[in-house]
Formats: sequence, C-alpha cells, structure tokens
Amino acid sequence: MEWFLISPEMLGVLFAFAALAGFIDSIAGGGGLLSIPILLSAGLSPAQALATNKLQEVGGSFSASLYFVRQRAVKLSEQKLPIALTFLGSTFGAWLIQQIHADFLRQILPVLVIGIGLYFLLMPKIGDEDRQKRLSGLPFAFLAGGCIGFYDGFFGPGAGSFYALAFVTLSGFSLPKATAHAKVLNFTSNFGGLLFFILGGQVFWGVGLVMLVGQVLGARLGARMVLNKGKKLIRPMLVIVSACMSVKLIYDNHGSDIAQWMGHLWS
Repeated sequence: MEWFLISPEMLGVLFAFAALAGFIDSIAGGGGLLSIPILLSAGLSPAQALATNKLQEVGGSFSASLYFVRQRAVKLSEQKLPIALTFLGSTFGAWLIQQIHADFLRQILPVLVIGIGLYFLLMPKIGDEDRQKRLSGLPFAFLAGGCIGFYDGFFGPGAGSFYALAFVTLSGFSLPKATAHAKVLNFTSNFGGLLFFILGGQVFWGVGLVMLVGQVLGARLGARMVLNKGKKLIRPMLVIVSACMSVKLIYDNHGSDIAQWMGHLWS
C-alpha cells in the first residue's frame, strides 16, 4: 500500500488525530494512545504503525522542545549527559524490539502507568515548586535518560509521563519545569528510535509526514499551555491520561478474557 492510495478524507483524519495527540503529548504524554490505533485503522501493519508513529512524534516533541528552549524553560547545556544517555538507550531499545517480543513488558506496563496516575493524584503537593535534588549527574542521567530512553525505543507508551515523574521525584523540579525538560528527552528518544526503524524499512513516509505537521501544531499549542497554565493543567491531565492508558493497555492485553468473563457473568 502506498501513501497516495489512502483517501484524502483519511489523511485529514490522520492529521487531526496527530494534532490532538501532539497537544496531549506535550502536556502529559500518552499521545500514542490516539495515533497508533488510527494508523492501524488506516491499513498500516503493526510494525509500520509503530515506526510511522515515531516519525510523527519526532515532529511534535521537537516543536515542543524548541518552544521550551526558546522560552528558557530548559537549558540544554545542563542536560548534555541525560540527552546523550537517552539517545544511546533509545537506539538500543529500538534495535532490540525488532529482535524479540515485548509480551512481558506489555503485561506489566498498565501497572506502572496506574502507579504514575495514583502518585500525582494522591500526592497533590508534589511538583508545586522546586525541591531538593535526590540525584544528579551520571546516576540521574542513567536512570532518567538511559533507562527510560531504552523503554521509549523498545516500546514507548507513556514515556513522556515517566520522564516527567523522574524529573519531579529525582531532580525535585516543579511540574511545569519537569514537563519542559521531559519533552527534550522525549524528543531525543523519539529521534534515536526512529533511526533504527528507518534502517528497518518500516516507516510509512507519506502518512508520517502528514501527521508530523499536525503533531507540530498541536505540540506547540500544548507547550504554550504548560508554561501559561502550569500545574493546574498538567496534574489533572497526567491523572486522566494515565487512567486512559491503563484501561487501553489492559483491554489490549486481556480484552477477549474480559469479554468472556462478562459473558459468563450475564448469562
């Protein structure tokens, strides 16, 4: 299937979903919940959908990152080590996912995402303002950059939320500051993962570029709202996105079992 065989109407839908996904991603992460299913519904294979999703996410994360850097919410000179380890981790993860199955990670991911949502819901004062750092230098770069970067290249959903959580809990950043820094690392891991998907020949370029434009527009709007609305917007978005991601991932993993159980319950 070539990209020009997709109807203009479907391209319009893909563009709109990408813009919405970029908006959500720049605030709380989890935009892949929208973009990956719509790519699959357009007729792309799972491998093409994951690879093409990385392409359009690169546009959105770059747009948001550029805005945060220009607004001086992020100093790149202070993030060199986390960026470097994020890139290395994501490229290794993207290579590994093409060699093995990620079934175990798919099973435990809903639990991790639920944990993030509950953390921000039950600890309302976390991220209100900057706090004392718990980790810095190489240990922080390895955990927040290398490990989460590996996860983003290997699988991906919720990586933006994981980055933000790391900056809040380990670096002591406020939520707006953590979100801005998380987006820079998110762009790095998206770019690193994309390189290996390109080498694997899985990127659906026409569709990906159309969605990339939508992502850029949505992400820029979301980035502005992060700096203007701050924690009043980010905290509820993190909780809502985490809940939606958890439900979606549980359904993907156990949907048929749940349907059978419900059938027995009502029979």
